[in-house]
Amino acid sequence: MKFISDLTTSHRPWLLLAFSALILEISALYFQYVLGLEPCIMCIYQRVTIWGIFLAGVVGFIGHKWVLARILAYGLWGTGAIWGILIALEHVEMQTSTLSFLYSCEFIPNFPSWAPLHEWIPALFEARGTCSDIDWHFMDYSMPQWMIAVYSIYAALFATVLISRLSQEKMF
Repeated sequence: MKFISDLTTSHRPWLLLAFSALILEISALYFQYVLGLEPCIMCIYQRVTIWGIFLAGVVGFIGHKWVLARILAYGLWGTGAIWGILIALEHVEMQTSTLSFLYSCEFIPNFPSWAPLHEWIPALFEARGTCSDIDWHFMDYSMPQWMIAVYSIYAALFATVLISRLSQEKMF
């Protein structure tokens, strides 16, 4: 446990976290701009959570030696992973429910008025697709089903690191 606990006081694990999220974002852009799969509102919200995890990795990489920076990085990581699971689960429900006609997908993201990401960076955050459409499968799983797995891994790693860190007397 001490090994896991000490990982976050080094810059490399944080860099790996940021790199993995960046790879996911690049993959999303590949699906959008090369394969022509237009993101829906739920996809956009999932992108935001991945950017949160990326930011956690960057903050942790830069500030791994400072407690407050690590706390901020933990917060971003945990929030991104858990919020991402919830959004992906809702997205899967929209796609697979027999009552899917009851679900409606917004067309404009519900971002805070102080951060209209869809207006600032429409290439990344503009929703053009429909949430109920399943345009892509890999090994019989849709994109949101794969994202549940991705977010579950991020959340499990977060929980493991946080629990091991809290079990040590250092407390972060």
